[in-house]
Amino acid sequence: MDLRQLRQFVAVAEELHFGHAASRLNMTQPPLSQSILALEKELKVQLFKRTKRNVELTSVGRQWLIHVRQVLDGANGLADTAKRLSHGEIGHLRLSFVSTADYSVLPDIVSRYRAAYPHVELTMREATSDIQIEALLDEEIDVGLIIAPNQASLHPTLSYLPLLREPLVAAVPTAWVEEQRVGFAGSVLEPADFFKAPLIVFPRRAAPAFHDIVSRYFAEHGMAFSTYQEAIQMQTIVGLVASGLGVALVPQSMTNLQRRGATYLPLAGHVPEVETGLAWRRSDQNPALDTFLAAAIPVDNK
Repeated sequence: MDLRQLRQFVAVAEELHFGHAASRLNMTQPPLSQSILALEKELKVQLFKRTKRNVELTSVGRQWLIHVRQVLDGANGLADTAKRLSHGEIGHLRLSFVSTADYSVLPDIVSRYRAAYPHVELTMREATSDIQIEALLDEEIDVGLIIAPNQASLHPTLSYLPLLREPLVAAVPTAWVEEQRVGFAGSVLEPADFFKAPLIVFPRRAAPAFHDIVSRYFAEHGMAFSTYQEAIQMQTIVGLVASGLGVALVPQSMTNLQRRGATYLPLAGHVPEVETGLAWRRSDQNPALDTFLAAAIPVDNK
């Protein structure tokens, strides 16, 4: 059976007259009758009761008509579905993001995208930049929000779009601030005071770009770089700071994460910046990716 036969069945079922149905289908009656007979033979079910004077649907025919109409409605919508898929209006997009993005660009991007394309299935997962790069190369995700990589080290099959540059601030234990009598919320922290405390930072394998920014800051001040504790989630780092284990350098947007026992202080002098952006495969032909990239760029940057 094919869609042609199903449409012929519906025409006969609605007209209950082979001649009228044939006229409606722009064909002659004999081929239509033969086609319906062939359909019944294939199904091994009688769909119509035929007499010389009238045509009626059998009980099975009446019930099957409901299902056939559903199939045809779906088939008729396939062309529109293909068009919407090609325009990125429906489909599936897999997004991954670093933990810091959840406190900066991610909420606005996702909000804009969902408002513009509510019928695209968007799946999200949190991961460090290195895991995201591997997932992109393995085609496990479509786009990633990552800490800006060194352009020389960016894989040649990937593209990168910067979204946000922001200064680093010091996350320090509130008790440490009070004990050291250095700075208070809203004041500026001298680098020399920051360097006195144990450092908590991302492991380099997980966030090489961010790790290098922090180590370079130490080198610029002639300080030996030594890590006291590592953690791969920024929320965990802030939690460790709040517990009094040490201090950390975090993106300014992390001040949106308020933790009892942790204080954020701006740093005096030259302050390093960290960049967050989008990475994706150059060869990716998913239309939903194109619409996502368009939605991710703020209006004032277009």
